[in-house]
Amino acid sequence: MDLLDAFDRAHRTFDQRVHQVGDDQWSAATPCGEWDVRDVVNHVTSEHLWAPWLLRGATLAEVGDRFDGDVLGSDPVGAWAQAASASRPAFHRPGALAGTVNTSGGPSPAEEYAWQMTLDLAVHGWDVARGTGSDDRFDPELAEALHARFRDRIPKWQDAGVFAPPVDTPANAPAQDRLIALTGRRP
Repeated sequence: MDLLDAFDRAHRTFDQRVHQVGDDQWSAATPCGEWDVRDVVNHVTSEHLWAPWLLRGATLAEVGDRFDGDVLGSDPVGAWAQAASASRPAFHRPGALAGTVNTSGGPSPAEEYAWQMTLDLAVHGWDVARGTGSDDRFDPELAEALHARFRDRIPKWQDAGVFAPPVDTPANAPAQDRLIALTGRRP
């Protein structure tokens, strides 16, 4: 699957899930550790506020702490929509994925950064859906592409504390279930 197609599919699904969150669901628990729905959306929104800066070559110091803390304010859906409206075009800008981006882990190829952001959109979209009790399925081709791309990398991130230990799942389970289980969540 093409990277930008994967990104767009994950982005679209996350966006739909954010727009479906009811006023009384922002504090609902999610499968993502101690985070409730609002925390998950805040995390992803913050990442997407950073993205245009990083894809233009900004350093972490240049961005500073402007996207720390609560970036959702009193309008979580609007804050996400504003971040997404700048982030998506930044990934699609010609040449944006050819260089490197500065991350907390050091310089990283922009293409790898985009794949990681795609994974984050898909998995956290699933978290939001689970937290709100809505349909948690996402595109099967996207799930397969993400599982194939990350199945060998996620265990290394688990060692670093990024993900919980994997959850056992049958080898013949759908790709989405295998991907979710790999991130320490129970499908």
